[in-house]
Amino acid sequence: MVTTVALNRKPLFAKHICACAVVDELMRAETEGWVRNLTWVVMPDHLHWLFELRRDDLSRCVQAFKSRSARAINSAGGTSGPIWQAGFHDHCLRGDKDLAGQARYIATNPLRSRLVEALADYPYWHCPWINTEADL
Repeated sequence: MVTTVALNRKPLFAKHICACAVVDELMRAETEGWVRNLTWVVMPDHLHWLFELRRDDLSRCVQAFKSRSARAINSAGGTSGPIWQAGFHDHCLRGDKDLAGQARYIATNPLRSRLVEALADYPYWHCPWINTEADL
């Protein structure tokens, strides 16, 4: 599981076009075989991303994602410069013991942060273990 933060915790991803650029790059990382996405949530100023690493090493994967998403965000917004803070926080989940529980916890971040009252109202998340509010 990786958490990475926008530069100076600026709420860049509160803008739909920026959040969508991040989501597109999460999907691209899977399509290109870097990862198997398990769960992610794009918060206004950070990203939580749970995945199974498929190739290369973790640092290279995250660096590629951050570089590509920064270029996409800058291109979409007509801006330039850094988007992400340097580095990232990672936590390795060993085994599948409570993978679904961890995934649900990550995905429900918008509820705990009071961004929405119902997760269905928040567009920037993915979790295969949540299909309805009853799954929370």
